[in-house]
Order: sequence, then C-alpha cells, then structure tokens
Amino acid sequence: MPKIYLSNGIEFNSVDGQTILDAARQNNTAIEHSCRNGRCGVCVAPLLEGETDAAIDEEFLGKSKGKVKGKTEGVNILTCCRVAISDIYLDIEDLGIIGSLPLLTLPCRIDSIKKLNDDVVGIVLRLPPGSDFMFCAGQYIDLIHAGIRRSYSIANSPRTDGKLELQVKKVQGGVMSDYLFDQAAQNDLLRLEGPLGTFSYREDEAENIVLLATGTGIAPIKAMLEYLSEFRVKKNIYVVWGARRHADLYLDTSTTGAKHKFIPVLSREKREDIFCGYVQDAVLDLSLDLKNTTVYACGSELMIRDALTLLVKNGLVPSRFYSDAFLSSK
Repeated sequence: MPKIYLSNGIEFNSVDGQTILDAARQNNTAIEHSCRNGRCGVCVAPLLEGETDAAIDEEFLGKSKGKVKGKTEGVNILTCCRVAISDIYLDIEDLGIIGSLPLLTLPCRIDSIKKLNDDVVGIVLRLPPGSDFMFCAGQYIDLIHAGIRRSYSIANSPRTDGKLELQVKKVQGGVMSDYLFDQAAQNDLLRLEGPLGTFSYREDEAENIVLLATGTGIAPIKAMLEYLSEFRVKKNIYVVWGARRHADLYLDTSTTGAKHKFIPVLSREKREDIFCGYVQDAVLDLSLDLKNTTVYACGSELMIRDALTLLVKNGLVPSRFYSDAFLSSK
C-alpha cells in the first residue's frame, strides 16, 4: 500500500489502482483539481521522488499512459490520472477545509427556472430538508438526470435556505441542456453529487484580486463575489468578464454586494467604452502590479492557458493563479 507525502507534511495511503486524487479524497485531503479527466491541468503536481503509472492519458501535459519516476528537479504529473506504484513525494500542499467537506449524492428538485438570455438559463435547485450540503463558493456539482451526468458551477455562496443556483448554457445537441431548456419543469426530481473541485477563494497577502471569466464562467465568480461581500474582504477587486456580444453579458454583478470594478470585454462586437479583444489583454490594460495580484479564472481551456501564460510573463506569481476550466460535453 503506497504512501503519498505532500510538501507541508500531510501523508496518506493509496490502494492499488487508485489515482492519487481519489486516494486524497478518500483520506479527507483536498488537493487542487477540477475536471478529473486529465484535460484542464489544475491538478498538476511536481513528482519529487517515487514511481507512478498513468491510469489515463495526461492530455494537458501531452503524455500517454506510462510509468514516471520522480527526479531531484521534479517532473510534472496529473494527480487525477496517475496511481502511485511506490511511496511518492509531491511538491504540493493540501487545501485544508475543503478536504473535510463530505461528498454527497442527494435527490433535489427544480425550485425555479428563469431564462437569463437566449442562450443561458438559470436553475435553482431545492435540496431535502436537513441534507446539510456544505460547499465553498466557487465549487461545482454534477447534476444527474435520466442517466446523464453534467458538471455545473454553483452560482451562489452558501445560502440560509440551502438552495443552489446554476447557470446553464445552451449546447447544440446537448442532451442535458436540451432537457433543462425545453422540457424541465418546476418540482422535477433530479440528483446531484458534490461538492466537487477546489476553485475557491484563498486568503493571501496580495492587494488585488482579479476575477476572470468567459461565458457562464461568471457563475462561480458570482458566488465568490457574494462570499467576498459577506466576509467584507478589503482588497481591490476587479471582475473581467468576456463574451462575444453585449447581449451575452446577462448578469449584473453589482447585485452581489461586493465592491468591485467591472470590466466587460467583447470579442465579436465593438461598442464605445467597452474593451474589445481577449480577457487576458483586458487585465494587462488595467496596469496592475501583477506581483501583488491573485487571479481566479473560469472559462474555456484555451482562455485559461493563454491567460496563465500571458499574466505570468508579465509578473504574476504562478502560484497565485487559480482556475476552473469548462470542458465541452454533450
């Protein structure tokens, strides 16, 4: 039974065939992750010592299945893809409280449905009384209906009534989105599993917070804004939200209560006083001291990769870039 050691002294066991990420979860230890299938790269970890094998391809790293041994300088692996063959040492730390949140599978009902624009619908889910579903603002759930499972970010911070808000984009030929847009009705019974992912606010010394989103990536950003408002976090907060056209900016972030500067970005439409181009370029246009900034990014894989590369090149500390990639599925 191999043992996994983290750089901050946390250690836990794994069983044969179990990915490092699953072993951590089983031992109530949270380590960075999002997609759980090797595509987003959030769970990347330097392997300092020991031997691992890949259960699935590490698509983000461009690696196929195979064994990897740690070296003095470390080699990167994805914890959602790899299993430990021997005791291993990873240069990552656990995330504290997130690891103590129980992963639950619960029934839920649709409390309300509201069209936010032509392509996005807002869904509010009602959980059974006493279900005690706990999560951190920024995490997501898997929604399950008729054997179909899809991942959606929770678009609110924890509420006293326990309800969960989702923002679902219309996907051409998408089985779940077709149901939610065209067939779903109030009180429909579904199931959910969660909380999932580690995208959440981290306290640090940076004076600036940039909340970066494209499309429905604004959903967990809205949840974070509500959290920052509730706990009166006193930092310079910037929300940079990208869309193709102005009509796609369906959310008024001022309703969250958080004091922030809102920067809309359009890629397919030019309007006066609105930045036209890419969200990462709009961040540079703010002329912030990126060494004193933490970035939370949610949206497409391409946006997240490009934003990380560009912002780090211009001074952002890599460890202060947190992300949640939205991966396409039908």
